[in-house]
Amino acid sequence: MSSEELTISVESLGKKYDIYTKPADRLKQMILPRLGRAIGKKGLRYHQEFWALRGVSFHVRRGETVGIIGRNGSGKSTLLQMICGTLHPTEGSINTYGRIAALLELGAGFNPEFTGEENVFLSGLLYGISEKELRKRFDSIVAFADIGDFIRQPVKTYSSGMYVRLAFAIAAHVDADTLVIDEALSVGDIRFTQKCMRYLREFQKRGTLLFVSHDTTAVTNLCDRAIWLDRGQQILDGVTKTVVEQYLAAQHAADRKSMGESVAIRSDASATLSAPASASTAPHSERSGDSVVDVIDSRIRQLNAGDQRNAFEVFEFDPDKAGTEFGAGAAKITDVSLVGDEGASGQLLSGGEMVDLVIDATTSIPLRGPIFGFYVKDRLGQRLFGDNTYLTYRDHPVAASAGTRLQAKFKFRMPVLPSGEYSIDVALASGSQDDHTHQHWIHDALTFRASESTMRHGLVGIPMHLIEIQQSRI
Repeated sequence: MSSEELTISVESLGKKYDIYTKPADRLKQMILPRLGRAIGKKGLRYHQEFWALRGVSFHVRRGETVGIIGRNGSGKSTLLQMICGTLHPTEGSINTYGRIAALLELGAGFNPEFTGEENVFLSGLLYGISEKELRKRFDSIVAFADIGDFIRQPVKTYSSGMYVRLAFAIAAHVDADTLVIDEALSVGDIRFTQKCMRYLREFQKRGTLLFVSHDTTAVTNLCDRAIWLDRGQQILDGVTKTVVEQYLAAQHAADRKSMGESVAIRSDASATLSAPASASTAPHSERSGDSVVDVIDSRIRQLNAGDQRNAFEVFEFDPDKAGTEFGAGAAKITDVSLVGDEGASGQLLSGGEMVDLVIDATTSIPLRGPIFGFYVKDRLGQRLFGDNTYLTYRDHPVAASAGTRLQAKFKFRMPVLPSGEYSIDVALASGSQDDHTHQHWIHDALTFRASESTMRHGLVGIPMHLIEIQQSRI
């Protein structure tokens, strides 16, 4: 494989550390073995060898997104530091091609006594960007980081989230060929995480991404391929879905073994060849005559009882704090709210409760066939569900004159969601489903946080109309 096709080449890589029981042993190791060799005797060893990484080999092609997974202490961060050149290998070789930008441990590369502005120039110069070019990009870096006047304060006064904001903003503006990220997205608020995810998805179209995370959902969502490390050894390298499933199965088996139980793991080798086809069924409503019967989970009281209540804290719409927005401008979204049965926004909602998502907008010129729509996303930007008004009004489109106030309402039963942060994109377009113009789109217009949930797996919990166990004699 030629260097033109590669960005990273790792061959038989190893990193060894010498572990000393007491400080005096370090001095003995420096002196006594040499004296022993001088008089023809084999010197004693006063330390233990610890291989943080050994025998690791892989290649990363240009444009690939590769995830690296493994438990704490498996050698992930050690590997990244050697790839980025901040650690030297004990054995083996690493070759990298092109410029690498890295977000390693929190604040790595920053001088804590320097201001954020000074660290922008320090980091940029280390990446090989000229001071003249950095001055051109400075305003864009500051806008991306969005830390306000703290850009002129020493970074030792920054919170962990502000560290990551500034580090990611710099990495996003250095024209890197390869971007290396080590758990950086686990820190920060949801709006900044969404901004980073949008940037990463754009970067994937032109560059190589090496992504390390304990969040296997993030790895599965982002990466084409995954490498599993365990105790410094390379266990598996292959299709992300296969590697992640094997890793999770092994972790489950290890957990059960620690409790004195045995778990057998069966590997499906065919899964590495192609993703298995999955049957999908379209949702439907049960009808009694011409009326729709609402499906309400019979366990809703248990699901939302006491401390296990799947509560959603909804934050009010603030156009100044919303994410990126764009559009042709014939209409503008002015308000967004998510309200429960009581009709008050900003309240605590519950999984399984009937809610209304209300979007208000005003037109500046006549608009025919307005289409309102929304997406609910998790913190990684994965679209969990959404809908729009097109099909409802396809046969009798709305015609709005200039200066008209429009309001769209989506009524649905809120699903049960895992604990975490979520956001809602809203949009107003005109035209048809296949040929339309976005008049106003707002990323992360609303955010909400799901508290403790009885749901432990999956992305969305749907209401179960019936759950039962039947038994009969054999």
